[in-house]
Amino acid sequence: MNKIDIFSNKYLKGGFLIASGLLLGWIFFHNSAPEKTGTLAEIHDHAAEWHDIWTCSMHPQIRKDEPGDCPICGMDLIPLLKSDAVMDDQAIEMSESAMKLAEVQTSVVTRGNVSKEVRLFGKIQADERLLRTQTAHIPGRIEQLLVNVTGESVKKGQLIAKVYSPELLTAQNELLQAMEMADKYPAMLDAAREKLRLWKLSDQQIAEIEKSGKAKTVFDVFATTSGIVANRKVNTGDYVSTGDVLFEMADLSWVWALFDAYESDLSWISRGQNLEFTVQAIPGKTFNGKITFIDPVVDASSRITKVRVEVPNTGMQFKPEMFVNGIVKSQQTGSGDQLIIPQSAVLWTGTRSVVYVKLPGADHPTFKMREITLGSSMKDTYVVMDGLAEGEEIVTNGTFSVDAAAQLAGKTSMMNPAESVDLTPSATQSRARSNDQHGDTQRVTLSHPLSKHQSVKVSGECEMCKDRIETAAKTVSGVKSAEWSAEKQLLHVQFDEIKTNSDAIQKAIAAVGHDTEKFKASDNVYKALPECCLYRK
Repeated sequence: MNKIDIFSNKYLKGGFLIASGLLLGWIFFHNSAPEKTGTLAEIHDHAAEWHDIWTCSMHPQIRKDEPGDCPICGMDLIPLLKSDAVMDDQAIEMSESAMKLAEVQTSVVTRGNVSKEVRLFGKIQADERLLRTQTAHIPGRIEQLLVNVTGESVKKGQLIAKVYSPELLTAQNELLQAMEMADKYPAMLDAAREKLRLWKLSDQQIAEIEKSGKAKTVFDVFATTSGIVANRKVNTGDYVSTGDVLFEMADLSWVWALFDAYESDLSWISRGQNLEFTVQAIPGKTFNGKITFIDPVVDASSRITKVRVEVPNTGMQFKPEMFVNGIVKSQQTGSGDQLIIPQSAVLWTGTRSVVYVKLPGADHPTFKMREITLGSSMKDTYVVMDGLAEGEEIVTNGTFSVDAAAQLAGKTSMMNPAESVDLTPSATQSRARSNDQHGDTQRVTLSHPLSKHQSVKVSGECEMCKDRIETAAKTVSGVKSAEWSAEKQLLHVQFDEIKTNSDAIQKAIAAVGHDTEKFKASDNVYKALPECCLYRK
């Protein structure tokens, strides 16, 4: 078909005219400014005109002052509406409905009384200062023991035993001989009497010997103190020497209520404080006493200190080893002028304690994590030493929900401390500009990238396995921490999502001989492990 034939066809001629018209229309009108027709281009232009902040729908922590691509996932950035813009890049914004759903409640930091009821538990004990021992003043054999039951009450001067003593028999004979020569040697008689007195014989007993003129073979032993027999040391027929203990005696007219105070409670306890206590064996009655002694040494294993209250034992109602429960109502110096917050507001992250503070002036509830310094703990509250001011509003219920929202948004949180992430607009933009100079506008390498926490199943047996697994994981670039549990067979690892991933970490672990969820260690490497590390059955 030739050229003349083409133009002679009316259908081809009409199509050519239509195509020419479209081409001329595009040439003349494609550079014209769009009118306010509500098109996507217009909305985009108005967003750029009215909004200075752009973010990623998948990574809301990203903030840029111009449209572009997300430096993490590469998605197109979207404009951040003014109503959605928060006052602080590391703050988390929540809607009213989200707060109700998570049961988030706040309260104002105030000053109040710093008081506490310290509960103590202990036992009744005998007063150590009233403990006595009944010793043998006469050497010999016990012919008769008149007090032979532990717990028996003994009074001073009571007959407790009869003893046969050859040495005392000789001393009596010396006394009788001295009486015969008293006219010539009166000093000898005095010396014989004194010898018997040293063996605790009374003047009456000595007078009876002199009157009878016969030496006694068995002598009575009398109690030198009153009390309860706490421990009996001898039996009938035992031989004893001078000074041997026959009985341990306890005077229970006064007793000690001895309590165990934990190390953390010592700041609330002092000498002279009133202590109320109850005794399980005496229900319905409350006793009072003053703290007279606090042990200066803390027990190394139990971390407790003994606190003592001295109590009169009227009617012998208190018995050693009875259980007692005590309460000390204490109030610290300066009470009434210290900041206090509910314990439910505090999150613990190792050595740190943090709270979520509500930022004032925001259109919607906005919270930011803040590290604080705590003082003494009370029943339901803490004393705040530093980090908060009176009148600030903090989250007191649903704190974990707020923290979870912060973690999902990549904001500062318990698992993502402020010092480990720098996602402020200035930091992101400066990095973006630096990469633009090198011709890379699609990705931004953050100075402190986000971390990911993951638990991976890893097989092993012993502490050697633990060291090998954790070391292998930490050799992977981007891994921040790794901890393996032999009991659960799980490895908890924290790593930089930009630098590495779970597969790379598992491959490194399998390479040293340990099976993971996805990768199995080679037989040669596995068989080379020590015998204690062989986990395959």
